[in-house]
Formats: sequence, structure tokens, C-alpha cells
Amino acid sequence: MNDRTTILTYGDAAHGGIVSQEQRNKVLRNTYWLLALSLLPTVLGAWIGVETGITRGLTGGLGLIVFLGGAFGFMFAIEKTKNSAAGVPVLLAFTFFMGLMLSRMIAMVLGFKNGADLVMTAMGGTAGVFFVMASLASVIKRDISGMGKWLFVGALVVFVGAIVNVFVGSAIGMMVISTLVIGVFSLYMLYDLKRIIDGGETNYISATLALYLDIFNVFQGLLALLGMGGSSD
Repeated sequence: MNDRTTILTYGDAAHGGIVSQEQRNKVLRNTYWLLALSLLPTVLGAWIGVETGITRGLTGGLGLIVFLGGAFGFMFAIEKTKNSAAGVPVLLAFTFFMGLMLSRMIAMVLGFKNGADLVMTAMGGTAGVFFVMASLASVIKRDISGMGKWLFVGALVVFVGAIVNVFVGSAIGMMVISTLVIGVFSLYMLYDLKRIIDGGETNYISATLALYLDIFNVFQGLLALLGMGGSSD
């Protein structure tokens, strides 16, 4: 299964009224804390999936159905609870589910002699992309909200291509899709961070969800490329 179907899980939120600098900083701070916390269930889910092999049988169309059903179900629940006390637990449950879904790819890469190094490289690369985009978002003064529609189109193209490749199983297609995923979601990371800084997103749970999906997809794209091009048996 190709988990990159996550790419269409969020769109462009409408900008509200004027948001104070203090409120913007609070949303950004809470988002960073929740984002860091959300990685713990992801790691736990991935570890359980690798150790138990529970997702090993989720291949092809079955895997796609389970992933899409679970992911969109969770995201619907997050949208409904984002303004209540249940929002954070639901988000963390979602990240655990995403870790489980990611475990199949991680297990495959860990099967290589240098698999652990590849996973760590993908993690380091993702952290590097986030650092660069966070730095850019803090220094760019111009409004980049117009990027949203172009990024959405790019995500749609990758989404369709990823679903087709689930059934085609082309290694070249996966390499192209993975490269596009890294590019599109690196820019989405910049876009989402800039929206928070500019006051375009005032709900830290929604902000965390957007950034989590950016990070998840960039990591998965990097891991797929490294697994295809850097394995050493």
C-alpha cells in the first residue's frame, strides 16, 4: 500500500479577523508542543507494527481501503473535536494509527543490511527540511497564501498518481511520486508555518494536524527514495 494518500487530508482554511501577535505566538508555541507530543504515538505505532507484523497483510487495494478509511475517519473526528477537550486525544490516536500504517515500509527498509542507517537518514533529512522551512517562514515578510491553490493541485496530482501506482507497482513511478511528495510537502510545510505566524490559523490542533501530515509525507518520501536507491544487502 502507498501511504502517501494522506496528501489530500487538508485544504486551505479561510483567514479570519485580525489576530494579535500574542495570540499568534501562543498558537505557534502550542502547535510545536503538540507536534512534538504527536511523534511519540507515531513511534509507538511504528514499533508495534514492525514487531508484530500486524500491517504485513495490508497490500494493494485492501491496504488502500484500510488506510483511507482510517485516515479520513480520524481526520473527520479531529475536525469535529478540535475545539473541545477530546481534540488532543483524538489527534494522538490518529498519529498512532499513522505510525502503524508506516510500519510496513519501515520494516521493509529495516530488512536491508543498512536499514537502520536509512531510517535515521530519513529522520535527519525530515528534521532538516522542517528547520529550513521554519526558518524561512519566520523571515519571509510577503504574503504567500496564494501558494495554497497551487500546492493543492500538486497534492492532487500526487494523490492520483499514488493510487494508480498502488495497482501498477512501478518502481520508477514510485521514485517519481516520492520525489514529488518531498517537494510538494516541503513547500506545504512552509505554507502552513507561515499561516500560523501570520494569524491565518488560530486553532493549534488544526495547525498541528497540517504540519504533522507535512512531516509524515516528507519522511515517507525520503524513506521510500532511500530504500530504493540506498539499500545495501
